[in-house]
Amino acid sequence: MPPKTMFQKIWEDHVVAEQPGESPIIYIDLHLVHEVTSPQAFDGLRDSGRKVRRLDLTVQLLTTILRPGTFASSYREISKKQLDALDRNCAEFGVTLYDLFSPLQGIVHVIGPDLGYTQPGKTVVCGDSQLLRMVPWALSPSA
Repeated sequence: MPPKTMFQKIWEDHVVAEQPGESPIIYIDLHLVHEVTSPQAFDGLRDSGRKVRRLDLTVQLLTTILRPGTFASSYREISKKQLDALDRNCAEFGVTLYDLFSPLQGIVHVIGPDLGYTQPGKTVVCGDSQLLRMVPWALSPSA
């Protein structure tokens, strides 16, 4: 039998259930959440009477409202509504939030690795294309 690739090893370590003809269910080690799609997700949890299953593996970030360290666009009406919903939802569900005033606040592909959330061999989910920028770092044997 040939040696397994890194992908095969990580995949096998994370498959929870697999049925013929269906997509496998895999365990997610980290969920990086952002302000644009999270209101719908929190509404879904609220409507179904559910909680965030793993608060220790869920982190809420600001990624699109403004660039890290700037406040200029936060005063626009839509951005303000998103920020208000974000604050409310994170407080209600107990999710860690790196908000505008956090010194650790930043975009996904920067704070994931910088804060040690993104690690080699982890499965990470984020509704943002910035996650792809972490892949070379996550696959680096020297990381």
